[in-house]
Amino acid sequence: MRRRTTESGIEIQPLYQEKDVADLDLAHQAKPGEFPFVRGIQESMYRGRLWTMRQYAGYASAAESNERYRFLLSQGQMGLSVAFDLPTQMGYDSDSPMAVGEVGRTGVAIDSVEDMAALFDGIPLESVSVSMTINAPAAILLAMYLAIARRRGIPFDKLSGTSQNDILKEYAARGTYIYPPAPSMRLVTDLMRYCAASVPGWNTISVSGYHIREAGATAVQELAFTLANGCAYLRAATQAGLDVDAVAPRMSFFWNAHNNFFEEIAKFRAARQLWAHIVREQFGARSPRSWLMRFHTQTGGSTLTAQEPQNNVVRVTLQALAAVLGGTQSLHTNAQDEALALPTQEAAKLALRTQQIIAHESGVPDTADPLGGSYFVERLTAELVQASRALLDDVERRGGPIAVIESGWMQAQIAESAYQAQRKVESGDTVVVGVNKYVDPAASTQAPQLQRIDVSLEREQRERLAHMRAQRDAHAVSTRLAAVRAAARTSSALMPEFIEAVDAGATLGEVCDALREVFSVYHPATAV
Repeated sequence: MRRRTTESGIEIQPLYQEKDVADLDLAHQAKPGEFPFVRGIQESMYRGRLWTMRQYAGYASAAESNERYRFLLSQGQMGLSVAFDLPTQMGYDSDSPMAVGEVGRTGVAIDSVEDMAALFDGIPLESVSVSMTINAPAAILLAMYLAIARRRGIPFDKLSGTSQNDILKEYAARGTYIYPPAPSMRLVTDLMRYCAASVPGWNTISVSGYHIREAGATAVQELAFTLANGCAYLRAATQAGLDVDAVAPRMSFFWNAHNNFFEEIAKFRAARQLWAHIVREQFGARSPRSWLMRFHTQTGGSTLTAQEPQNNVVRVTLQALAAVLGGTQSLHTNAQDEALALPTQEAAKLALRTQQIIAHESGVPDTADPLGGSYFVERLTAELVQASRALLDDVERRGGPIAVIESGWMQAQIAESAYQAQRKVESGDTVVVGVNKYVDPAASTQAPQLQRIDVSLEREQRERLAHMRAQRDAHAVSTRLAAVRAAARTSSALMPEFIEAVDAGATLGEVCDALREVFSVYHPATAV
């Protein structure tokens, strides 16, 4: 009989029996809502409230993205998740030479507070939760959002949402960083401090395993490296004088849902257990709210195939089901055409319908942790906890996540896993239906209708930006940017300066350039 393993290399037995979980003492396992929350963070789980269906979207201009948001909300989406284009993610305005050819391509272009206003035009910010997938300039984009709320007369304590704000995974796996780690961590903790005092309903960081997994990590590496980064943020916050019980409850996590159905379910259960022990025992958090791991899940983008894209509907359904069985609080389901382009409106609607069918037709949400007590799932959960804890300890022995990122060690571990996974696909050891097995030669001629970004978008966005600059008070902008630079050179709070600068008309690129002058730009070491 051929040896079977999970994607992380954990061996799977042909049969699991009671003797395989005898050491786990399942008779005394905590219930859902009880420490260490293996079975879920709420007693009733989805019987009390479904997960938030939060589809990730954004493309072209703010106005076009606004139309997509309104459509998704009209179709039953519960919260918004903003995708920004690459220039915005890197802190460049649309008229920067660095932005040529990329404006509005992978997300929405946001240069100014006026773009942000157009993005959320007609959307009630006080009643819709908004997640922003933005990292290096996260504080500045949040400042724009807060400036809009202030203009509308909405108190900040009525706002809810999340800034991803996870810069460490950018160095390790994704690449949209700007500044070196030390000032970047200062930006993270500055946002934490400001929101703790002024925007209490805002999740100040979403520690992201998603991108680590997309870069090629195994489930064990996704767990260990992400939790290590979470520890680094808590350390930075406490070293900055923040109370762990003020910061930890507003931290959230962002996990990937890949194809190995049972490993993914067990991964989510293991993540809650590991984090609860870390926060309570390593950081001394006293509030039960600090021990909870609340997380968003997105189905695995790297598992989607350009060949026979309709097959992606099945992959996404299984991944979404794993996330729900694993107890996610929020979920994005990828569209079938995302291996080829940004999703069309119809593909985005079908992705949302996938969640709604699981929620309302499957019966899966009717009981908490329905796979709890499964010999296989419980054994696999325990093995993931053990393997992830060992790797997490290895990171700490090597100096912690920042040290292993700066040395290139973490990146090298992820790259090796990605290489080994690709070798298995190319050898046929890992089957990808429609790609290396059950290939239909006719399928390559069946190209679906794709979302296309009009080439005129970039010119029009630059024209809007030029018009905004011509209309603003240049002296006021200059004064506010000088205040940003002055605050950056000292230990002064940055968020208030960002809000006033963008509200006066300073652009994203101008504020980021002011910080570049003070903080410099990060250049990574070669991986070892």
